[in-house]
Amino acid sequence: MMLPGTGSDDVFVRSVFEIPLAAVGVRTHTPAPVPGDRLASAHLAALDAAAADAPVLVGGVSFGAHLAAEWAVANPARCAGLVLALPAWNGPPGDAPAALSALASAGDVARLGLRGALDGVAGSAPAWLAGELERAWTGYGDGLVASLELAAGRAAPTLEQLATVRVPAGIAACVDDPIHPVAAARRWAAALPRSAVRSTRLDVVGVDPEALGRAAVLAWVDAGGLDTPT
Repeated sequence: MMLPGTGSDDVFVRSVFEIPLAAVGVRTHTPAPVPGDRLASAHLAALDAAAADAPVLVGGVSFGAHLAAEWAVANPARCAGLVLALPAWNGPPGDAPAALSALASAGDVARLGLRGALDGVAGSAPAWLAGELERAWTGYGDGLVASLELAAGRAAPTLEQLATVRVPAGIAACVDDPIHPVAAARRWAAALPRSAVRSTRLDVVGVDPEALGRAAVLAWVDAGGLDTPT
């Protein structure tokens, strides 16, 4: 089961992971976000339900990667592996760029309204990202600001917690992404006992979203993922 990032949606996370995971025999499930204060708890509940009968491969993008790893820390016997893209911080967010960006976006939506905030994104972000946010943010409705603020304030697993996760973990980073620094992905990989990192570029993901999923899945294979039942 793959979870979307902050302000993103199941449509994008499916476009990232569905084909790369199918190539290694894994079917992708992507729950839609539940906007507002239940955003994180609903995703964690979806992971609980998915693993009710057998361990599952879990992951996601950015905030979704954080939640998947958080769940894996708490449910070691039910997690078969991790496929993570663009982790952004460890422990409390502090001044992590992704957290500050989400808070800034929440402020823009609160101050300018959805249309005004999206117009601002269209004037500053690559066209592909502006298009993704147009669809995803509209889908959050009145829960968008609360969702952005919740994601920006939620602690990710600490490095010490990640060190307890023994399943194979593949991590994808974008070398040209200042919001999700490569250094953060490398810290996660150094902490996780069975892990690997592969990289791509945001300008490639804009043309081919599967490039991000391929990097994460190939890193999972590098970490021994195909040797672990999913």
